[in-house]
Amino acid sequence: MKKFFSIGIISAALLLAGTAFAADGAKIYNTKCSICHGPKGAGSPMGPAFKGNEFITNGKVADIKKTIIEGRTGKDKKYPKITMDMPKNPMPDDEADAIIKFIQTDLQK
Repeated sequence: MKKFFSIGIISAALLLAGTAFAADGAKIYNTKCSICHGPKGAGSPMGPAFKGNEFITNGKVADIKKTIIEGRTGKDKKYPKITMDMPKNPMPDDEADAIIKFIQTDLQK
């Protein structure tokens, strides 16, 4: 009985940790990304939409992370109609991963 109780507590802790991780992605997105890309990822004159964006939906996580962290300027800009450059956003890998998970899942709904 004690063994099953311990497994139940560990499972619940892991479930809550996963939920917190997803919430962190949303929180980080809303703090750092939504200003340009919109609160629901619909885009704005300052940043492209994420919803339905091929780079986001089918892109490699490493490429998306590189763009988040290193930004895009000059010849590397992908959206010429958007006059602003994508600024550099140095952050820990776990924060970038949380944002990517959020924009690839929650913002695509």
